[in-house]
Amino acid sequence: MVAMFITLEGVEGCGKTTQLDLLAKHLKGLGHKVQITREPGGTPIGERIRAILLDSAHSEMEPVTELLLYAAARHQHVSEIILKALKSDIIVLCDRYADATTAYQGAARNIDDKVLNEIHRIATGGLMPHLTILLDCPAQVGLKRALARNAKEKVEGRADRFEREKMAFHERVREGYLAIARAEPERVAVIDASQDAQTTHRRVAEVVKKRLKLA
Repeated sequence: MVAMFITLEGVEGCGKTTQLDLLAKHLKGLGHKVQITREPGGTPIGERIRAILLDSAHSEMEPVTELLLYAAARHQHVSEIILKALKSDIIVLCDRYADATTAYQGAARNIDDKVLNEIHRIATGGLMPHLTILLDCPAQVGLKRALARNAKEKVEGRADRFEREKMAFHERVREGYLAIARAEPERVAVIDASQDAQTTHRRVAEVVKKRLKLA
């Protein structure tokens, strides 16, 4: 058994949840112990913070307030869930992590890199993923998917605080993610998420096998 920390990142509607579920089933089929978690969230405290962060009623939230709430949820998540799982030789699959903060609060909200780096250090204790899969698709495509999902699930009018942002915001998020991938190609693998779910999954599985030698 091996302990690995794998994160999936991307713009709204890129298919992270679907791909996490498919990857978990794939790895379990190979005999690995797997734990799925998410950010913000993953712990009772984190889920309470998530509700505050995503609530569209909180449109007045300041960028630094947003940043600190994410950091608080992340620190609890790392301490309570991720580190314990890794010590138990479990593969942790996480829907978003510190890269999301760099893309959303850094690139899209224009928070200074020095501030971000210090917050990352405090929140994560230096823990970074062994592999990050960036599910990349045009921001407009992803947002259209997210809103269509809301409609299918009968939650019209309940788009969260980020889904309500203007397209320019989502485009900055995407560019922020791509900048991370260019800076850290050994950790971040970019996968075209505009394809159908099964095609994307096959590519994700190939990348995990090649990069982490999981078989």
